[in-house]
Amino acid sequence: MIDQLLDTWAIHNRITRFVLAAISDDALSGVSASGGRSVREQYAHLHNVRLMWIEAAKPELMAGLQKIPTKTKADKDSITRTVIESSLLASETAIAETLREGLTTGRIKGFKPHPVAFIGYLIAHESYHWGEIGIILTQAGTPLDQKTAYGMWEWGVR
Repeated sequence: MIDQLLDTWAIHNRITRFVLAAISDDALSGVSASGGRSVREQYAHLHNVRLMWIEAAKPELMAGLQKIPTKTKADKDSITRTVIESSLLASETAIAETLREGLTTGRIKGFKPHPVAFIGYLIAHESYHWGEIGIILTQAGTPLDQKTAYGMWEWGVR
């Protein structure tokens, strides 16, 4: 069962990267009509929230990991596709290690009720932001293509 749960996390992350790969560099700057985070800032937020949990649950895994700064315009402008991709991959790996230990011991430090709920929380949180990204892209006139929009639901092949 632990392997299946870790595989679920891995599939979720492959889909995250699949969707990111389908977004043009220009579209990464898109912002919702109502304001808020740009597409690139949404991805930075996913990574930064992962780090928040890693820092709380397994701080020794923070070595070499850094938050993506988003405070200033210069920070936001420096969030490139390369930064997003490398950051997400690094935090994905650290979360997987946190999950592996938590699923083995039955506990994620700082999270209740249990490690399986933690996986659900992470995927629900990130999927919410996938929805926001889709809305931003649509409002900006650069919606996800049909292959990507439907492909993100093909968990059996991702």
